[in-house]
Amino acid sequence: MNLTFYGHSCFAVEINGCKLLFDPFISPNSLAEKIDIDSIEADFILLSHGHEDHLADAEAILKRTGATLISNYEIVCWYGEKGITQSHPLNHGGSVKLPFGKVKFVNAVHSSVLPDGSYGGNPGGFVIESDEGNFYYSGDTALTYDMKLLGEFHKLDWAALSIGDNFTMGFEDAAICADWIGVDKILGVHYDTFPYITVEQAAARDHFAEKGKQLYLPAIGESINL
Repeated sequence: MNLTFYGHSCFAVEINGCKLLFDPFISPNSLAEKIDIDSIEADFILLSHGHEDHLADAEAILKRTGATLISNYEIVCWYGEKGITQSHPLNHGGSVKLPFGKVKFVNAVHSSVLPDGSYGGNPGGFVIESDEGNFYYSGDTALTYDMKLLGEFHKLDWAALSIGDNFTMGFEDAAICADWIGVDKILGVHYDTFPYITVEQAAARDHFAEKGKQLYLPAIGESINL
């Protein structure tokens, strides 16, 4: 499965010929200044919650590409008022089958408000299942015992987990999450963008390696295979 990292919590995955883009916060991120958002293609854009550092470029990319928005009901309605109606709302525990596979909206322990102060609904993460592989994107979250259920009910190949601490779980808790959900390959997200969430990358990699797991921290714009 080919993955491209665009910084912070934004990454793209291609599955069965469909391009999935998660939480596009690119143009306001000084670390991603070399990324041209007008060159990013997407068939589906998945938003975990309403904070600006997860959706700053979503409207522009949705309108340019005609991609389908996947998010919670409140966020889908908020974008609907902006003229974006190619969408599908979900809520916790709900799933939908789409051309590339199946998406399930799962629990996250965080907060959520939209950039204009509107109610952003409850934050979440996503489980993606397809004939090319299965993965979990945690979104912004604390470590929660609900993650054990993901490992029990889904056979996951890899996960994208927040590791930056302060606003989400840090890499130590993310490693526990990886163990609970049964994955050995982890894409680290939500780190280094702001001073509050700076991590020591070598220490984070070593911590995962000690547990027999590989933490991927690709450069912004880099593509890897998982």
